[in-house]
Amino acid sequence: MLEKIQGEQTDQLFRAILELKDLDECYAFFDDLCTIGEVQSLSQRLDVAVMLKKKHTYDKIQSETGASTATISRIRRCVDYGSGGYNLIVDRMNEQTEGSTEEN
Repeated sequence: MLEKIQGEQTDQLFRAILELKDLDECYAFFDDLCTIGEVQSLSQRLDVAVMLKKKHTYDKIQSETGASTATISRIRRCVDYGSGGYNLIVDRMNEQTEGSTEEN
């Protein structure tokens, strides 16, 4: 799958995202780059992955996120058998949350 998206344009996009410094810059960039629906869809997918990693049921995920069972199942496959991207970022987000909790 990765080879299907790799290329100069995608590299440029990912490098641009890595250059963003804070949440305000992210909002500005993604507001220009994507439609509202695209950003909402990406956000929903990440939310589903977070909930799957927390072992929530499909029913709870569907009711809280509005994601279809097909979307949840697809994300479940990615979490379990994909490239590891969801696991990487969700684990990293959890580490940051735990770190900020310990500091307080």
